[in-house]
This record gives sequence, C-alpha cells and structure tokens, in this order.
Amino acid sequence: MEVSKRLEKAVDLIIRVMAGGSQLIIVYLMLSVCADVALRYFFNRPQAWISETSEYLLLYLTFLGAAWVLRGEGHVIVDILVARVGSKTRSILGVISSLIGVFVCLVISWYGSVETLYHFKRGVPSWNFQRRLFWPSSPLDRSSSCSNSCEGL
Repeated sequence: MEVSKRLEKAVDLIIRVMAGGSQLIIVYLMLSVCADVALRYFFNRPQAWISETSEYLLLYLTFLGAAWVLRGEGHVIVDILVARVGSKTRSILGVISSLIGVFVCLVISWYGSVETLYHFKRGVPSWNFQRRLFWPSSPLDRSSSCSNSCEGL
C-alpha cells in the first residue's frame, strides 16, 4: 500500500474520531444544560461548573466538527462569482482560497502559540481549573483546520 493511501486513511480515521467527539459533546451539552436548568429552577441549586464547561466545549465542538464539514464540503459558500466562471478558473479560485485559509491558520497558530508560551513563561495563573484542562487544544485544533485547507491544494 502506498504511503499516500495510508496517510489518507489515517487522516480519514482522525476526522471520523473528531466528528464522533463533537457528537458526544453535543449530547453532553444537551444533558448538562437541561440538568442545570432543572437544578436551578426546581431545587434552587445551580451548578456554576456546567456553564463554564459548556463554554469550553462549544469551542471544541466548533473545531472538531470543522474538519468533518470541510472534508465533505458542507460549509457555506457564496458562489455568486464561482458559478459564473469556467471550471479552470473555478479550480484556480479554489487553490487561492485554500492558500488564504492555510495562511490565516498559520498566522493564528503562530500568534496563539507565542502568546501561550509567553503566558506560560511569565507564570500567568489560570482563572480556574478548567482552563488548565483546555489550553492544549488550541494548537491542535488550528493545525487540523490548516491541514484541511492544505487538502484543497
């Protein structure tokens, strides 16, 4: 089996696992928010950690699902210009769009990593325990978006 076929299968597996993770997050968010509402209104015992955790999981949900949506080309596009040009120009515009996406992902990843390292070196304390659990996700999430943009090339 070729290396490219193995790599493609590995990427497909990773994307499927990420999509499954986003599905689990949706179920967890639904159940935890319903539980929080019930605890707040029926027992007057709201749980602060549920809303905090939900905020972070919405971030994960966005990035974990983005790779799957991009793979299936299910994202929203404005095709006013693209629909009126030929197939060769359309493919050139697709490459340009992918290059812009790669550039934006790399810039965001670079500055996000620099800022994270800066805060780590300065010993900036996290506000709560969940921030410690969720900070490693940002470089991973941005790199998966970047790799999907590279696929369009």
